[in-house]
Amino acid sequence: MWIYILIALAIALLTLLTVIVVRTISFKPVNISKPAIIPIEFDKDKAVYNLQQLVKCKTVSYRDSSLEDSAEFDKLVALLPTLYPSVHQNCTLTTLEDRGLLYLWKGKDDTYSPAVLMAHYDVVPVVEEGWDEPAFEGIIKDGVLWGRGTLDTKVTMNAILTAADHLIAEGFVPDRDIYFAFSGNEEINGRGAIGIVDYFEKEGITPSFVLDEGGAVVENVFPGVKAPCGMIGIAEKGMIDLRYTIKSSGGHASAPKPHTPVGELSQVCVNIENKPFKSHLTPPVAKMFDTLGRHSNIVYRMIFANMWLFGGLLDGICKKSGGELNALMRTTVAFTQMQGSQASNVIPPEASMVSNIRLNPHDTMDSAVEYIKKVADNDNLDISIISGVNPSRISRTDCEGYSKVAQAVSSTWVGSIVTPYLMMQCSDSRHYGRISDKVYRFSAMDLTKEERSSIHGHNERIRLETIAKATEFYIRLMRSC
Repeated sequence: MWIYILIALAIALLTLLTVIVVRTISFKPVNISKPAIIPIEFDKDKAVYNLQQLVKCKTVSYRDSSLEDSAEFDKLVALLPTLYPSVHQNCTLTTLEDRGLLYLWKGKDDTYSPAVLMAHYDVVPVVEEGWDEPAFEGIIKDGVLWGRGTLDTKVTMNAILTAADHLIAEGFVPDRDIYFAFSGNEEINGRGAIGIVDYFEKEGITPSFVLDEGGAVVENVFPGVKAPCGMIGIAEKGMIDLRYTIKSSGGHASAPKPHTPVGELSQVCVNIENKPFKSHLTPPVAKMFDTLGRHSNIVYRMIFANMWLFGGLLDGICKKSGGELNALMRTTVAFTQMQGSQASNVIPPEASMVSNIRLNPHDTMDSAVEYIKKVADNDNLDISIISGVNPSRISRTDCEGYSKVAQAVSSTWVGSIVTPYLMMQCSDSRHYGRISDKVYRFSAMDLTKEERSSIHGHNERIRLETIAKATEFYIRLMRSC
């Protein structure tokens, strides 16, 4: 009897191993035809000069508008006709409320749906003493342009306009209309982009595709993949800031009760961190795993080719290690602020803390708050939403718009692996979800880890060659429109 059971188990195990091996061997990169790469010639020095002038405009946005210098925003807008003369002679500019700028470059055929290319020209504040070079003087040193906004996202605004200016001067006319949509308050979640989408909606305009900031060409971002990866965001996570509050009668710290408000909040924090949200393999992440997993080493290829078997193992690794891979798989919670008493010997009558939650596309603001209340497990706790936005609409990849963007990436950064992915951050592009399911997020740059860390930080800067590559990308993309 036992011998038959052992034989059956051995056959089952052999069958399982065979399935794993066959699926792993079959899980290889998809052959994609590679068109001939045509060199792009344009004035690279002019592209650098143009961005340098934009950086010199101190277009810092604040939630408290009294802190903003409107003259600097006006200065940037006034520069555009001089920096990009062909654009201003041949494109129509519509100025909208809340610092929205919308250019229309007319194409040959009105029956085609237009393309929309986005950027924002406001920047985050700067702590000047933390910089090695001034943040708003456009200093060029050792092949690098220093300044706030060089990466986020004046480089994109400049690349779009410089590319269009070059093509118009050559006499090129796109097949379809192309809109250049720029907002001046993205960094404070302002209404500039909303006003532009309202305009499109009112005019009945449905874009063929929309392209905004997002992923970039990066290395060492996926397990076992050594080649550079061109990451095109097809969705972005939502976000909620939650405030957790516990009140008490206060009192002197010399005679505390067993649990103070700060102590209770600390336990709430631990409870939530110890019970992370469940993982969900959403379409953007599944497509990324399917694309990049095929280029990974044999161990990871085996995992990603057999997620039906190893999904639990991957989830365990993600929960233990945290970081970007974990953030792709689930809604994440990061506790960022806590406040208690104003004196060290006083028990606070009220203590509070704040968490920043990034919502997986499977979750919503309501479902996340419900889960947080459940795992927090404290009847004295009050939870309130400070601000938030649900995850964006997930865009299609089986369409001409995605193919055009992907082709421009692979033609500009030859040898890169182009893949969809889920963007962690929020951008203006999420507003376009109500008029299009072809909204993509790609910042046309190849960035090192150090360069990525300078965005919103000290010493933001860009290599001059990166400025040229960004312009080259948009020339290729516009030529395909």
